[in-house]
Amino acid sequence: MKATEVPEIAGAYLFEPTPHADERGFFCRTFDADVIRSVGLDPAAFVQDSVSRSVRGVLRGLHLRSGAGEAKLVRCSYGRIFDVVVDLRADSPTYLGRAFFELSGETQATVYVPAGCAHGFQSLTETSDVSYRIDRPHDPAEDVTIAFDDPELALPWPLPVTSTSARDRKAPSLAEVLERREG
Repeated sequence: MKATEVPEIAGAYLFEPTPHADERGFFCRTFDADVIRSVGLDPAAFVQDSVSRSVRGVLRGLHLRSGAGEAKLVRCSYGRIFDVVVDLRADSPTYLGRAFFELSGETQATVYVPAGCAHGFQSLTETSDVSYRIDRPHDPAEDVTIAFDDPELALPWPLPVTSTSARDRKAPSLAEVLERREG
């Protein structure tokens, strides 16, 4: 497994496993504590695993957590997604930086999203399963959502959006979220 820093987002990493394929399919390691540790992260910090299933065109995000934030490892375990990370840490050298990834079940690559960064994705295939490994138990009272179509961010979603949650449809702009954090 190879770990690569994401230049657009300080502290973010892309972990790329080496799938071993043969006539039966493939096998690969999707989490390796030694590799996680090698980039300065604590593998024991991850306390919760979750999975979402989406259909083509579904958009989830942009989400982050208030308070101490939430770091997560994100992997598309089946299908393909367009994945987005936005750095919202005011003290970060990459503040407001954006990074884009195509994650797929074929590569099993994982993105590490540091606490304080917003995350979202769009399903590019008829079915996409996304696995999350999160460093804190979920607390809905700390959920923050930013409009996925905010013109200030101008995120290049590759497909027309076919569906989002009610929360995502009603999300405030980036400017509104930043104003609330400063106020």
